[in-house]
Amino acid sequence: MTRPCKIGVQLPEVERFVSWPEYLDLARRSEEVGFDSIWVGDHLIYDLPDGSTRGPYEAWTTLAAIAAVTERVEIGPLVASTGFHAPAMLAKQAATVDAISQGRLIVALGAGWNRREFDAFGFPYDRRVSRFKEALAIIAPLLREGRTTFHGEFFDVDDCVLDPRPVRHGGPPMMLGSHSPRMLSVGLPVVDSWNVWWSLYDNSVERFAEIKAEVDAVMPEGRHVEATAAVLVTLPGGEGRLMGDTYDAKVTTITPDDLADHVRGLAEAGATHLQLVLDPITAESIDTIGAVLADLES
Repeated sequence: MTRPCKIGVQLPEVERFVSWPEYLDLARRSEEVGFDSIWVGDHLIYDLPDGSTRGPYEAWTTLAAIAAVTERVEIGPLVASTGFHAPAMLAKQAATVDAISQGRLIVALGAGWNRREFDAFGFPYDRRVSRFKEALAIIAPLLREGRTTFHGEFFDVDDCVLDPRPVRHGGPPMMLGSHSPRMLSVGLPVVDSWNVWWSLYDNSVERFAEIKAEVDAVMPEGRHVEATAAVLVTLPGGEGRLMGDTYDAKVTTITPDDLADHVRGLAEAGATHLQLVLDPITAESIDTIGAVLADLES
């Protein structure tokens, strides 16, 4: 029996301090226990509820390191903020990570949301979707065709050539990290999949199905864009994973005992790839979920 969909795991951001040796161990362990993919957040700084400030490792540098110590799993940012990078340079970074991983990269992109990190690191926060639209118009042809010229309101590239090219034929798959109407109008004509974060669909199969129906209703004619979702999984010792922001949604609690049925339900609702967000994210948690992955194949 095969899994109903691909299942990945997101590595730690700022839930706790994780040393670099431990971080790489979590990546290796995730591959060993059978995850299909490994994901990292692309964030710079969080103000936490206790008043402290904490930041994660930089995403693209981290992905390059993960690519070098793994062999099988797909890897990707969940999701890369186009607001933190010049678009052509982001494409260059992605092509390099794709080469290091030998064609295992998924390029998930979003416009960013946490104003604190935009202000702290000196990136413009205004008109993020308009900037995203131009960024995507540069990144997509570079990754897929290797060359582009673009002159817009925010970005200008003149005969930009991406060399070396990505390893995967036609470039790495591209994912849209949003289901908002305007972002969908920009992304659906271009990307291969879209993603919804766990808190935005209440971590429930029913709400995911509703959102997927809403996305399908605005799908451009002739396009097939896969649906993916992050899933919060609460394990012993979990204390909540708000990452410094607040959510209005009252999310459904999913435990390891619930996970297999939850995965099957999301797959039946149309999800093709899930990213598990483990609370807490530890080696023990990864091992526990590894047993669930094995059960899904039995």
